[in-house]
Amino acid sequence: MTRLAAVLVGGPPATGKSTLASALAPRLGAAVLDLDVATGPLVRVISGLISGQGGVTDLDDPALAGLTRDARYDTLLALADANLRAGRPVILVAPFSAERARPAAWAATAQRLSAAAPVIPVMVWLHLPPDELVRRLSGRALARDENKIRDPASFLAGLDLAPPAIPHLALDATRPTATLVQSILDHLSQPGRAMS
Repeated sequence: MTRLAAVLVGGPPATGKSTLASALAPRLGAAVLDLDVATGPLVRVISGLISGQGGVTDLDDPALAGLTRDARYDTLLALADANLRAGRPVILVAPFSAERARPAAWAATAQRLSAAAPVIPVMVWLHLPPDELVRRLSGRALARDENKIRDPASFLAGLDLAPPAIPHLALDATRPTATLVQSILDHLSQPGRAMS
């Protein structure tokens, strides 16, 4: 049996995670499972409930993240599980902050994905220089980024830009998307890696 691909695309906001996933998916015949797309509407409801009329627009807000993080990632992994069991490769898009920083959290995620189908999950880490991160956040001008671009120094000071503490494929997000896609395909084609 050929291994299915389970590619987890992580990185700070505005590194192009969703763009990369959308470009890679057709090459793998994969489902794109984006944390914000899958859970955003429910998180906005919770945000409104805890914050009154205005709500919290930043999904990284500590109060909101504390209430929703575990459920959001559980939803993402359940969607991946369902797709893998159906024989469809998956590309998961999320920051994966805990999974990249704590080997035990990565092991639990990898084990959960591997229980669904014969996969070797691959963490792809997109990184950018801090000034380019701020430029991209300002350029995309999403409501959830308002606090980040209002005070970029505070945002950057609170952001963990260190590479993952787990095995990963690090990619420079300033490179063209097609180049990044090819880097991932080359990585997946190595012996013992996932194939679609």
